[in-house]
Amino acid sequence: MWDKFSFYLTFGLLLVIACAAAPASNNHGIHSADHHKHLHHAKGEPHPSHEGAHQDCHLLSPHNADFAFSLYRKLNALPDSKGKNIFFSPLSISMALSLLALGAKEQTHSEIYRVLEYSNLQPAQVNEGYEHLLHMLNHSRDAFQLEMGTSLAVRQGFKPLDKFLQDAQHYYQSEAFTADFSKPDVAAQEINKYIAKKTEDMITDLVKDVDKDTVMMLISYLFFKGKWEKPFEERDTHKADFHVDENTKVTVDMMSNDDFYDYYIDPANHTTVLMLPYKGNASMMILLPDEGKTQEVEGLLSKEQIKHWHDSLLGEMFPVTVPKFSISATYSLADTLKEMGMVSTFSETADFSSISETDQLKVSQVEHKAVLKVDERGTEAAAATTEEFGGLSGVMPRLRIDLNRPFLLLIVEDSTKTILFMGKITDPTAA
Repeated sequence: MWDKFSFYLTFGLLLVIACAAAPASNNHGIHSADHHKHLHHAKGEPHPSHEGAHQDCHLLSPHNADFAFSLYRKLNALPDSKGKNIFFSPLSISMALSLLALGAKEQTHSEIYRVLEYSNLQPAQVNEGYEHLLHMLNHSRDAFQLEMGTSLAVRQGFKPLDKFLQDAQHYYQSEAFTADFSKPDVAAQEINKYIAKKTEDMITDLVKDVDKDTVMMLISYLFFKGKWEKPFEERDTHKADFHVDENTKVTVDMMSNDDFYDYYIDPANHTTVLMLPYKGNASMMILLPDEGKTQEVEGLLSKEQIKHWHDSLLGEMFPVTVPKFSISATYSLADTLKEMGMVSTFSETADFSSISETDQLKVSQVEHKAVLKVDERGTEAAAATTEEFGGLSGVMPRLRIDLNRPFLLLIVEDSTKTILFMGKITDPTAA
């Protein structure tokens, strides 16, 4: 009888995923003294140079971007996504699947890496890349709060291999705790309480149905809370129409601001690009398709196109309006990941012998929830984040950008070039 390995992905700042241990052929144990000092310096010591960490992080970023856009297309094509908001954290999912790959071997491992666009990378490069990325993103910063990590909820009596637990902790900062999966309601309550704490109560009900045969859950969380670099006033928020489609409009609280922004208008590709910066090294890139051209813009999404738009930005003073909203999105990703090529992970041919040499394990579920809140105070997201502005009155500008129709967004941590969140806002009033 196969035990079921539950795998959850959660946005809102949280991902629950399956665990895995490193293949025996991978050399994860040897690090230089400089490497150790960089990642494990004492709290009061000056922070060493990030040059090497930047290189490791940047090695992952183009591959993670490819995965993000591929997954977006799959989610956007789901029947349930038609006319709906889309929101997810590609980084949380990539990190969860990379941790899962840590315990996979042979075809199971190859398929995970192929889906993640890591086929040309060595496991040591991927694992050390996440080690550095977690260190850099979690390092204390005054401007905004960004915390991410992983945890393992392990069934009482199930003993994962020590090597897997050690590597999960070393590379992915995983904490392990025991859960009584023989009592599904109790286990769900314990895990949801843990997730709620890590996401500051933004995600409280991720785990609903727990299979009594579950032996382990891997929880991956990512929490972002940012302040706008160009803040907005509540007094400037007003009621306005948002055009969901050519036949439907809804009334929203529209925030506004008149300030200096970076933007780019690309008539050939039917897109207006707007950058909304946070204090610190993070920003929201908004892609506003021309009316009726959303599908064409979605078809352009790639790391090369995003780089082209970013490199073409211009700066100018002009007014912008952005809807105030709070949304959540939930996805069961198992079928989607199978379609992308991760087949054996969910089958009885799965090889997770780096997690357990005695139990046959497979992933049974991948659940992902993302929460995004945008208001005048800034952005708060559990695997999702958005921006808002208030307005200033002033000189008549030559340009105006109104987000009063569906738009795409990417939340990016600039120093590591990492896409934290990605989505499409079709209806800001749909919770």
